[in-house]
Amino acid sequence: MPFKLPPLQSVGRVMTSYVKVLAWGGAMMLGLPGCHSMGKSAEGERRSRMERSPQWHEGKFTNPRERTQASRFSLLKEMVFGQPAERSPADKIPVQTRQRKDFDQAPELRTTWLGHSTLLVEIEGKRLLIDPVWGERASPVSFAGPLRWYPPPLPWEELPEIDAVLISHDHYDHLDHFTVLKLAARGVQWIVPLGVGAHLESWGVTPQNIVELDWWEAHELAGLTITATPARHFSGRGLLDHESTLWCGFAIAGLRRRVYYSGDTALFDEMSAIGERLGPFDLTMIEVGAYDRHWVDVHLGPEQAVRAHQLVRGKIFLPVHWGLFSLAFHSWTEPMERVLVAAQEHNIPVAVLRPGESIVPPDLPAMTRWWPKTVWRSGEADPIQSSGVEHLMR
Repeated sequence: MPFKLPPLQSVGRVMTSYVKVLAWGGAMMLGLPGCHSMGKSAEGERRSRMERSPQWHEGKFTNPRERTQASRFSLLKEMVFGQPAERSPADKIPVQTRQRKDFDQAPELRTTWLGHSTLLVEIEGKRLLIDPVWGERASPVSFAGPLRWYPPPLPWEELPEIDAVLISHDHYDHLDHFTVLKLAARGVQWIVPLGVGAHLESWGVTPQNIVELDWWEAHELAGLTITATPARHFSGRGLLDHESTLWCGFAIAGLRRRVYYSGDTALFDEMSAIGERLGPFDLTMIEVGAYDRHWVDVHLGPEQAVRAHQLVRGKIFLPVHWGLFSLAFHSWTEPMERVLVAAQEHNIPVAVLRPGESIVPPDLPAMTRWWPKTVWRSGEADPIQSSGVEHLMR
Protein backbone atom coordinates (compact mmCIF):
# COMPACT_ATOMS: atom_id res chain seq x y z
CA MET A 1 0.00 0.00 0.00
CA PRO A 2 1.52 3.37 -0.98
CA PHE A 3 2.33 5.78 1.82
CA LYS A 4 -0.26 8.54 2.06
CA LEU A 5 0.72 11.92 3.38
CA PRO A 6 -1.59 13.47 5.97
CA PRO A 7 -3.54 16.60 5.01
CA LEU A 8 -1.61 19.83 5.31
CA GLN A 9 -3.99 21.07 7.99
CA SER A 10 -3.16 17.97 10.08
CA VAL A 11 0.56 18.62 9.73
CA GLY A 12 0.02 22.23 10.70
CA ARG A 13 -2.01 21.22 13.71
CA VAL A 14 0.70 18.83 14.85
CA MET A 15 3.50 21.36 14.34
CA THR A 16 1.61 24.02 16.27
CA SER A 17 0.92 21.58 19.09
CA TYR A 18 4.53 20.46 19.32
CA VAL A 19 5.90 24.00 19.30
CA LYS A 20 3.67 24.71 22.29
CA VAL A 21 4.66 21.46 23.99
CA LEU A 22 8.37 22.22 23.52
CA ALA A 23 7.94 25.73 24.92
CA TRP A 24 5.94 24.36 27.83
CA GLY A 25 8.45 21.59 28.53
CA GLY A 26 11.38 23.98 28.25
CA ALA A 27 9.82 26.30 30.79
CA MET A 28 9.37 23.42 33.21
CA MET A 29 12.87 22.08 32.73
CA LEU A 30 14.69 25.40 32.92
CA GLY A 31 12.63 27.10 35.60
CA LEU A 32 11.80 30.11 33.45
CA PRO A 33 9.67 32.96 34.85
CA GLY A 34 6.20 31.77 35.76
CA CYS A 35 7.33 28.26 36.71
CA HIS A 36 6.98 28.90 40.43
CA SER A 37 3.59 27.36 39.70
CA MET A 38 5.30 23.97 39.41
CA GLY A 39 5.47 23.73 43.20
CA LYS A 40 8.10 22.05 45.34
CA SER A 41 9.33 18.56 46.18
CA ALA A 42 8.72 17.08 49.62
CA GLU A 43 11.54 17.14 52.17
CA GLY A 44 12.21 16.20 55.78
CA GLU A 45 9.47 14.53 57.80
CA ARG A 46 6.97 14.92 54.95
CA ARG A 47 9.26 12.92 52.70
CA SER A 48 9.89 10.34 55.43
CA ARG A 49 6.17 9.83 55.90
CA MET A 50 5.73 9.33 52.15
CA GLU A 51 8.44 6.67 52.14
CA ARG A 52 6.63 4.79 54.92
CA SER A 53 3.46 4.54 52.83
CA PRO A 54 2.45 1.08 51.52
CA GLN A 55 2.00 2.81 48.15
CA TRP A 56 5.70 3.87 47.99
CA HIS A 57 8.05 1.55 46.12
CA GLU A 58 11.56 2.13 44.78
CA GLY A 59 11.47 5.90 45.12
CA LYS A 60 7.95 6.63 43.87
CA PHE A 61 4.25 6.02 44.45
CA THR A 62 2.70 3.11 42.59
CA ASN A 63 -0.73 1.97 41.41
CA PRO A 64 -2.87 -0.98 42.53
CA ARG A 65 -1.91 -2.48 39.16
CA GLU A 66 1.01 -1.65 36.91
CA ARG A 67 0.14 0.66 34.04
CA THR A 68 1.32 0.49 30.47
CA GLN A 69 3.18 3.38 28.89
CA ALA A 70 2.02 4.69 25.52
CA SER A 71 4.91 5.39 23.18
CA ARG A 72 5.48 8.95 22.02
CA PHE A 73 5.47 7.65 18.43
CA SER A 74 1.99 6.15 18.78
CA LEU A 75 0.66 9.40 20.22
CA LEU A 76 2.26 11.40 17.39
CA LYS A 77 0.82 8.98 14.84
CA GLU A 78 -2.67 9.49 16.26
CA MET A 79 -2.28 13.26 16.18
CA VAL A 80 -1.22 13.17 12.50
CA PHE A 81 -3.34 10.38 11.07
CA GLY A 82 -6.26 10.23 13.48
CA GLN A 83 -9.71 11.31 12.45
CA PRO A 84 -10.16 15.02 13.27
CA ALA A 85 -12.53 15.65 16.16
CA GLU A 86 -14.30 18.74 17.40
CA ARG A 87 -12.15 18.93 20.49
CA SER A 88 -13.45 22.38 21.50
CA PRO A 89 -16.92 23.92 21.22
CA ALA A 90 -17.59 26.04 18.15
CA ASP A 91 -20.30 28.05 19.90
CA LYS A 92 -20.63 29.69 23.29
CA ILE A 93 -21.48 27.29 26.11
CA PRO A 94 -24.63 28.24 28.09
CA VAL A 95 -23.15 28.73 31.54
CA GLN A 96 -25.38 29.28 34.57
CA THR A 97 -23.70 32.17 36.38
CA ARG A 98 -23.98 31.98 40.16
CA GLN A 99 -23.77 34.49 43.01
CA ARG A 100 -22.85 34.22 46.67
CA LYS A 101 -26.48 34.67 47.71
CA ASP A 102 -27.40 31.47 45.84
CA PHE A 103 -25.64 29.54 48.62
CA ASP A 104 -27.11 31.33 51.64
CA GLN A 105 -29.67 28.61 52.35
CA ALA A 106 -27.94 25.24 52.09
CA PRO A 107 -29.94 21.98 51.98
CA GLU A 108 -28.60 18.86 53.65
CA LEU A 109 -26.79 17.93 50.44
CA ARG A 110 -26.16 20.02 47.34
CA THR A 111 -23.41 19.79 44.74
CA THR A 112 -22.62 22.49 42.19
CA TRP A 113 -20.59 21.64 39.09
CA LEU A 114 -18.35 24.49 37.97
CA GLY A 115 -16.83 22.73 34.95
CA HIS A 116 -14.27 19.92 34.56
CA SER A 117 -13.65 18.58 38.09
CA THR A 118 -14.31 21.76 40.08
CA LEU A 119 -17.13 21.04 42.53
CA LEU A 120 -18.73 22.89 45.41
CA VAL A 121 -20.18 20.31 47.80
CA GLU A 122 -22.47 21.42 50.63
CA ILE A 123 -23.15 18.59 53.04
CA GLU A 124 -24.75 18.72 56.50
CA GLY A 125 -23.78 22.32 57.17
CA LYS A 126 -20.25 22.22 55.73
CA ARG A 127 -19.05 23.62 52.42
CA LEU A 128 -16.23 21.84 50.57
CA LEU A 129 -14.43 22.89 47.40
CA ILE A 130 -13.04 20.02 45.31
CA ASP A 131 -10.16 20.39 42.80
CA PRO A 132 -10.87 24.11 42.24
CA VAL A 133 -9.58 25.74 39.05
CA TRP A 134 -10.22 29.45 38.57
CA GLY A 135 -7.11 29.98 36.42
CA GLU A 136 -7.16 30.59 32.66
CA ARG A 137 -5.03 27.57 31.69
CA ALA A 138 -4.33 24.09 33.01
CA SER A 139 -0.64 24.79 32.65
CA PRO A 140 2.46 26.03 34.51
CA VAL A 141 2.78 28.98 32.12
CA SER A 142 0.43 31.61 30.71
CA PHE A 143 1.37 31.26 27.04
CA ALA A 144 0.70 27.55 26.42
CA GLY A 145 -1.41 24.69 27.68
CA PRO A 146 -5.15 23.96 27.67
CA LEU A 147 -7.21 27.16 27.77
CA ARG A 148 -10.58 27.16 29.52
CA TRP A 149 -13.63 27.58 27.28
CA TYR A 150 -15.61 29.94 29.53
CA PRO A 151 -15.07 32.06 32.66
CA PRO A 152 -15.79 30.45 36.04
CA PRO A 153 -19.58 30.14 36.49
CA LEU A 154 -19.08 31.30 40.08
CA PRO A 155 -16.91 34.45 39.89
CA TRP A 156 -14.14 34.55 42.46
CA GLU A 157 -15.58 37.53 44.31
CA GLU A 158 -18.88 35.62 44.70
CA LEU A 159 -17.34 32.50 46.25
CA PRO A 160 -18.93 31.91 49.68
CA GLU A 161 -17.01 30.90 52.80
CA ILE A 162 -15.37 27.48 52.47
CA ASP A 163 -14.70 25.00 55.29
CA ALA A 164 -12.12 22.91 53.44
CA VAL A 165 -10.53 22.38 50.04
CA LEU A 166 -9.97 18.83 48.77
CA ILE A 167 -7.28 18.15 46.14
CA SER A 168 -7.15 14.72 44.47
CA HIS A 169 -3.69 15.02 42.85
CA ASP A 170 -1.21 17.58 41.59
CA HIS A 171 -1.93 17.74 37.85
CA TYR A 172 -2.58 21.24 36.55
CA ASP A 173 -6.25 20.68 35.77
CA HIS A 174 -6.82 19.79 39.45
CA LEU A 175 -4.22 21.76 41.42
CA ASP A 176 -4.25 25.32 40.10
CA HIS A 177 -1.53 27.70 41.30
CA PHE A 178 -3.65 30.82 40.76
CA THR A 179 -6.54 29.40 42.78
CA VAL A 180 -4.31 28.21 45.61
CA LEU A 181 -2.84 31.71 46.01
CA LYS A 182 -6.35 33.15 46.25
CA LEU A 183 -7.56 30.56 48.76
CA ALA A 184 -4.37 30.70 50.84
CA ALA A 185 -5.27 34.27 51.78
CA ARG A 186 -8.56 32.99 53.23
CA GLY A 187 -6.86 30.61 55.65
CA VAL A 188 -8.98 27.59 54.69
CA GLN A 189 -8.09 24.00 55.51
CA TRP A 190 -6.63 21.76 52.80
CA ILE A 191 -7.08 17.99 52.62
CA VAL A 192 -4.71 16.42 50.11
CA PRO A 193 -2.87 13.15 49.34
CA LEU A 194 0.67 12.56 50.57
CA GLY A 195 3.31 14.96 49.26
CA VAL A 196 0.96 17.58 47.81
CA GLY A 197 1.37 19.68 50.94
CA ALA A 198 4.87 20.63 49.77
CA HIS A 199 3.38 22.44 46.77
CA LEU A 200 0.88 24.23 48.97
CA GLU A 201 3.47 25.39 51.49
CA SER A 202 5.69 26.75 48.71
CA TRP A 203 2.73 28.89 47.61
CA GLY A 204 2.03 30.34 51.04
CA VAL A 205 -0.48 27.96 52.62
CA THR A 206 0.07 27.77 56.38
CA PRO A 207 1.40 24.28 57.31
CA GLN A 208 -1.13 23.99 60.14
CA ASN A 209 -3.92 24.24 57.56
CA ILE A 210 -2.70 21.23 55.55
CA VAL A 211 -3.86 17.65 56.18
CA GLU A 212 -2.10 14.99 54.08
CA LEU A 213 -3.66 11.54 53.79
CA ASP A 214 -2.63 8.13 52.55
CA TRP A 215 -5.20 5.81 50.99
CA TRP A 216 -7.90 4.76 53.46
CA GLU A 217 -6.84 7.39 55.99
CA ALA A 218 -9.60 9.69 57.22
CA HIS A 219 -9.87 13.20 58.61
CA GLU A 220 -12.70 14.39 60.84
CA LEU A 221 -14.14 17.82 60.00
CA ALA A 222 -16.85 18.94 62.42
CA GLY A 223 -19.16 15.99 61.91
CA LEU A 224 -17.87 14.91 58.50
CA THR A 225 -15.49 12.03 57.84
CA ILE A 226 -13.36 12.62 54.76
CA THR A 227 -11.51 9.51 53.58
CA ALA A 228 -8.82 9.43 50.89
CA THR A 229 -9.75 6.52 48.64
CA PRO A 230 -7.43 4.53 46.33
CA ALA A 231 -7.22 5.54 42.66
CA ARG A 232 -5.35 4.26 39.61
CA HIS A 233 -3.62 7.25 38.08
CA PHE A 234 -0.29 9.09 38.38
CA SER A 235 1.08 12.48 39.41
CA GLY A 236 3.65 15.11 38.48
CA ARG A 237 3.88 18.78 37.55
CA GLY A 238 7.18 18.67 35.65
CA LEU A 239 9.04 16.36 33.33
CA LEU A 240 11.09 14.75 36.09
CA ASP A 241 8.73 14.35 39.05
CA HIS A 242 6.25 11.68 37.96
CA GLU A 243 4.73 9.69 40.84
CA SER A 244 6.51 11.86 43.42
CA THR A 245 3.20 12.69 45.14
CA LEU A 246 0.19 10.47 45.78
CA TRP A 247 -3.20 10.62 44.00
CA CYS A 248 -6.60 9.67 45.41
CA GLY A 249 -10.36 10.01 45.36
CA PHE A 250 -12.50 11.06 48.33
CA ALA A 251 -15.43 9.63 50.25
CA ILE A 252 -17.26 12.29 52.26
CA ALA A 253 -19.61 11.01 54.94
CA GLY A 254 -21.89 12.89 57.28
CA LEU A 255 -24.39 11.44 59.74
CA ARG A 256 -27.02 11.03 57.02
CA ARG A 257 -25.45 11.79 53.63
CA ARG A 258 -22.51 10.37 51.70
CA VAL A 259 -20.83 11.33 48.43
CA TYR A 260 -17.92 9.90 46.45
CA TYR A 261 -15.48 11.73 44.18
CA SER A 262 -13.26 9.56 41.99
CA GLY A 263 -10.48 12.00 41.18
CA ASP A 264 -8.66 10.82 38.06
CA THR A 265 -8.56 7.04 37.86
CA ALA A 266 -8.86 3.95 35.72
CA LEU A 267 -10.98 0.98 36.71
CA PHE A 268 -9.48 -1.22 39.46
CA ASP A 269 -10.51 -3.95 41.89
CA GLU A 270 -10.51 -1.80 45.04
CA MET A 271 -13.54 0.14 43.81
CA SER A 272 -15.69 -2.65 45.19
CA ALA A 273 -13.96 -2.23 48.55
CA ILE A 274 -14.70 1.49 48.49
CA GLY A 275 -18.39 0.74 48.09
CA GLU A 276 -18.39 -1.95 50.76
CA ARG A 277 -16.41 0.02 53.35
CA LEU A 278 -17.64 3.57 52.75
CA GLY A 279 -20.84 3.39 50.68
CA PRO A 280 -23.54 3.45 49.61
CA PHE A 281 -23.36 6.99 48.24
CA ASP A 282 -26.20 9.40 47.58
CA LEU A 283 -24.13 10.89 44.77
CA THR A 284 -21.01 9.87 42.89
CA MET A 285 -18.88 12.38 40.99
CA ILE A 286 -16.83 10.33 38.56
CA GLU A 287 -14.54 11.34 35.69
CA VAL A 288 -15.89 10.63 32.20
CA GLY A 289 -13.72 12.74 29.86
CA ALA A 290 -10.14 12.95 28.59
CA TYR A 291 -9.77 9.25 27.78
CA ASP A 292 -7.96 7.45 25.00
CA ARG A 293 -7.00 3.91 24.05
CA HIS A 294 -3.43 4.75 25.11
CA TRP A 295 -4.58 5.79 28.62
CA VAL A 296 -6.79 2.88 29.69
CA ASP A 297 -4.64 2.30 32.77
CA VAL A 298 -4.94 5.85 34.12
CA HIS A 299 -8.35 7.17 32.99
CA LEU A 300 -11.91 5.89 32.86
CA GLY A 301 -13.85 5.91 29.64
CA PRO A 302 -17.58 6.71 29.81
CA GLU A 303 -18.61 3.05 29.98
CA GLN A 304 -16.05 2.32 32.68
CA ALA A 305 -17.27 5.36 34.63
CA VAL A 306 -20.77 3.89 34.70
CA ARG A 307 -19.32 0.60 35.94
CA ALA A 308 -17.30 2.43 38.59
CA HIS A 309 -20.51 4.07 39.82
CA GLN A 310 -22.01 0.61 40.27
CA LEU A 311 -18.95 -0.80 42.01
CA VAL A 312 -18.81 1.95 44.63
CA ARG A 313 -22.58 1.56 45.23
CA GLY A 314 -23.72 4.94 43.98
CA LYS A 315 -27.30 6.11 43.60
CA ILE A 316 -27.14 9.23 41.36
CA PHE A 317 -24.22 9.64 38.96
CA LEU A 318 -22.78 13.12 38.25
CA PRO A 319 -20.27 12.99 35.34
CA VAL A 320 -17.24 15.27 35.80
CA HIS A 321 -13.83 15.87 34.19
CA TRP A 322 -15.30 17.16 30.95
CA GLY A 323 -16.77 20.34 29.47
CA LEU A 324 -13.99 22.89 30.18
CA PHE A 325 -10.62 21.94 28.64
CA SER A 326 -9.45 20.13 25.52
CA LEU A 327 -7.29 17.37 27.01
CA ALA A 328 -7.72 14.40 24.64
CA PHE A 329 -8.31 13.44 21.01
CA HIS A 330 -12.04 12.74 21.21
CA SER A 331 -14.85 15.19 20.45
CA TRP A 332 -15.64 17.36 23.45
CA THR A 333 -19.27 16.16 23.47
CA GLU A 334 -18.50 12.45 23.12
CA PRO A 335 -18.11 11.68 26.85
CA MET A 336 -21.64 12.73 27.71
CA GLU A 337 -23.19 11.04 24.68
CA ARG A 338 -21.57 7.74 25.60
CA VAL A 339 -22.33 8.07 29.31
CA LEU A 340 -26.03 8.56 28.64
CA VAL A 341 -26.18 5.44 26.47
CA ALA A 342 -24.29 3.30 28.98
CA ALA A 343 -26.27 4.59 31.96
CA GLN A 344 -29.58 3.95 30.23
CA GLU A 345 -28.57 0.34 29.61
CA HIS A 346 -28.14 -0.14 33.36
CA ASN A 347 -31.03 2.09 34.48
CA ILE A 348 -28.69 4.50 36.30
CA PRO A 349 -29.92 8.05 36.99
CA VAL A 350 -27.49 10.63 35.58
CA ALA A 351 -27.35 14.27 36.68
CA VAL A 352 -26.74 16.21 33.46
CA LEU A 353 -25.74 19.68 34.65
CA ARG A 354 -24.81 22.82 32.82
CA PRO A 355 -21.66 24.51 34.15
CA GLY A 356 -22.77 26.35 37.28
CA GLU A 357 -25.87 24.22 37.88
CA SER A 358 -26.59 22.34 41.12
CA ILE A 359 -28.12 19.04 42.12
CA VAL A 360 -29.92 18.40 45.42
CA PRO A 361 -30.19 14.60 45.84
CA PRO A 362 -32.40 12.66 45.75
CA ASP A 363 -34.03 15.11 43.33
CA LEU A 364 -32.77 14.78 39.76
CA PRO A 365 -32.83 17.95 37.66
CA ALA A 366 -34.53 17.75 34.30
CA MET A 367 -32.04 16.94 31.58
CA THR A 368 -31.36 19.70 29.06
CA ARG A 369 -29.17 18.91 26.08
CA TRP A 370 -27.07 22.08 26.17
CA TRP A 371 -24.32 20.63 23.95
CA PRO A 372 -24.64 19.78 20.21
CA LYS A 373 -25.42 16.15 19.56
CA THR A 374 -22.57 14.21 17.99
CA VAL A 375 -22.10 10.67 16.81
CA TRP A 376 -18.92 8.85 17.81
CA ARG A 377 -17.39 5.87 16.06
CA SER A 378 -19.33 3.08 17.72
CA GLY A 379 -16.51 0.58 17.31
CA GLU A 380 -14.12 2.77 19.28
CA ALA A 381 -15.34 2.26 22.83
CA ASP A 382 -12.37 2.21 25.18
CA PRO A 383 -10.46 -1.08 25.08
CA ILE A 384 -9.49 -2.39 28.50
CA GLN A 385 -7.38 -5.38 27.53
CA SER A 386 -4.18 -3.91 28.96
CA SER A 387 -5.80 -2.83 32.19
CA GLY A 388 -6.18 -6.34 33.58
CA VAL A 389 -9.62 -5.65 35.03
CA GLU A 390 -11.93 -7.01 32.33
CA HIS A 391 -13.87 -8.93 34.98
CA LEU A 392 -15.06 -5.64 36.50
CA MET A 393 -16.90 -4.74 33.31
CA ARG A 394 -19.25 -7.73 33.55
